[in-house]
Amino acid sequence: MTHAFNIYSKSINDNFQVVQAGPEDTEEVLALLVETALWLQSQGSPQWSALLHGEDSHNTPAAIQRGDVFVFKKEAEIAGMVILMQKPSPWDCQLWGDKAHAQDGALYLHRLAIRRKYAQTGLGKSILLWSINGIKFEHKSLVRLDCGAGNRTLNAFYARNGFSHVGETDGFSIYERAVEL
Repeated sequence: MTHAFNIYSKSINDNFQVVQAGPEDTEEVLALLVETALWLQSQGSPQWSALLHGEDSHNTPAAIQRGDVFVFKKEAEIAGMVILMQKPSPWDCQLWGDKAHAQDGALYLHRLAIRRKYAQTGLGKSILLWSINGIKFEHKSLVRLDCGAGNRTLNAFYARNGFSHVGETDGFSIYERAVEL
């Protein structure tokens, strides 16, 4: 499937190249997600733990096939990634309710992840902000995301980066922010 979008920033930070993930990236993207899930587990967070049992609620291989996954490469290595879904997933519909069906121009951001060796470099923040102002999809004016309501660090991170807390559903905080282009 092709998407009508323009990438305005083809690199971020210290020359991390931004590209739409292709089928050849699938194995490395899945390894990055498992690496992130293991790290979250080591920090006492159950977030993404289903990935450790082979369950992927966002079906990342299919998201790559649809063109929803963007990777941030340092030379040949994937340093980070994000999923930007133009249509809400069943998970999004559960959290956002009627808003998810409103055709209101929202993108749904999932699985923002960075390799641990790039932690504390600002790459995560740069990927988040790139999702707002580095790419533009036709007819999309909002980016929505969610995180565990009890994860104070992540909730503060989203608020600090201009996302408005819209509410809480089933133990998850939901946020949105207007795109800047």
